Amino acid sequence: MKILFISLGVILLAFVVVQLYAMREQKNIETYAYVVNKKYDTFEIRSYEASLFTSVKLSTKEFKEASSKGFSILAGYIFGGNEKNEKISMTSPVTVSLGDSMTVMFLVPKKFKKEMLPQPSQSQIEFREEPAKTVAAITFGGWANDKKIEKYKEKLKTALDVEGIKYTNRFYFLGYNPPFEVFNRKNEVIVELQNDAIDPIKKQ
Repeated sequence: MKILFISLGVILLAFVVVQLYAMREQKNIETYAYVVNKKYDTFEIRSYEASLFTSVKLSTKEFKEASSKGFSILAGYIFGGNEKNEKISMTSPVTVSLGDSMTVMFLVPKKFKKEMLPQPSQSQIEFREEPAKTVAAITFGGWANDKKIEKYKEKLKTALDVEGIKYTNRFYFLGYNPPFEVFNRKNEVIVELQNDAIDPIKKQ
């Protein structure tokens, strides 16, 4: 019995250490910068600046499969799977386009220009320049799955319809935490707004 308690104590200590490490790393990580234009009860309107991403397109619409495979491919690239064996810092969040196919994207740290990036070892990885955009965003906690993402996607659409805010069909999932981080998990569903919906919001 004593050995059991010691083993449980060691496991608990290791768990706490991992969680503290994860929280500390999250504070130091570079993020996809945005400005909040307006807050509503369940969502907010944001403006993102033009940014560069590494991306991989996958022929699946299942989140678990896309996020796992896409993350593995892109992580391989930034951990040295490229022509220079160069390591590139991890950023946050991991972005996944939502649709019949899914594109998983990692934000490229600002210090890199497109021409500075080493060529990937895997041919399916592409560099993707996302233009500046205005989006609506809804946030939820816990671990994401297809059912939960669809729930918040529909919740966001309903809220936008109530407010009369026009949106496109370009929806994305944003995941901010590594899989092993248990506390303070943050996920978002965002959608790009139509151009004619943006100016009135910014003037409010």
